[in-house]
Amino acid sequence: MEALRAAFDFSDFRPTERWVSRAVAAFLLVFPLLPVSSFAMATMIQFLMFSLYGMGWNTIGGYGGQVDLGKAQYVGIGAYTTAVALIRWDVPFWVSMPVGMGFAVLWSFAIGYPLFRLRGHYFAIATIAASLVLKDLFEVWDFVGAARGLEIPAHRFATPDFVRLIFKEDVYYYYVLLAFFFGGVLYMNAFRKSRLGYQLRLIKDNEDMARSLGINVHWAKVKTYAIATAFVSMVGSFHACYIKSIEPEDTMSLDLSILIALMAMLGGAGSLWGPIIGAGILIPLKSYFKEWFGARAGLVGMDLILYALIIMVVSAAEPRGIWGLVERYRARRESA
Repeated sequence: MEALRAAFDFSDFRPTERWVSRAVAAFLLVFPLLPVSSFAMATMIQFLMFSLYGMGWNTIGGYGGQVDLGKAQYVGIGAYTTAVALIRWDVPFWVSMPVGMGFAVLWSFAIGYPLFRLRGHYFAIATIAASLVLKDLFEVWDFVGAARGLEIPAHRFATPDFVRLIFKEDVYYYYVLLAFFFGGVLYMNAFRKSRLGYQLRLIKDNEDMARSLGINVHWAKVKTYAIATAFVSMVGSFHACYIKSIEPEDTMSLDLSILIALMAMLGGAGSLWGPIIGAGILIPLKSYFKEWFGARAGLVGMDLILYALIIMVVSAAEPRGIWGLVERYRARRESA
């Protein structure tokens, strides 16, 4: 009950922040009712997906200070669990999703326990290696389609199918994912005020001091890594039903792992709103830049250059990301 109250308690935020968050929530609720294109709807779904990916990464990477560059492996575990279960045994999404989360969490314990003996860039490199090894295994595993991947035969099911999460119209996917998004925000709001959340902040600032205060640093990291994994795997399961065609290169690539980390880093790692801000900027830019430049001869790849330039400029101006810029500007105004 205490955790539930904490989830809905935003009183520690400034009134302006609360009003802006309410306005954004209202906009997200009515967005499908606006005259928008299918491309805009797909972009918004991507925004919600990567916001949730970023929230998961933010637990271990933002609050815990552990730079994890291997989150795509858990996207793959969630996506493949749901796809295999649906194709082979007609298991509903609402059953296969928690099963996939369970598999992902078990795998996170198996590799997280030894990995968290490492620190700094050694840990980051190890997460990349673990993710790429699992991706290579999936590419030769015939049971999950190997490198060809899997395709969910949507024509077999009458739509809209809320049990298997098979729809023809994106608006259904949008509102299902929006419910996940709001749930994720509430969970993260409770998490940052939880005992584990405070422990992680201390571990991030001074790991040795945290140990001296009796905190089991290693176990705190492993638990948080599992929480981050559950977030990412949940969205991976949704991804399988939404895209309906998955392969290791799509769901388990290093590019995806880095993009997930960038959502929180650019927006503001270690803050509630950081992953949402990062996704709100990077995903539309990524989608529209790619469409705009890709249609013009000689400009293919220019979107990636501009994308990287924006990230470098913001990072150089404020290592804490865009939310850090906001807090710095606000502190200057208050001190003036």
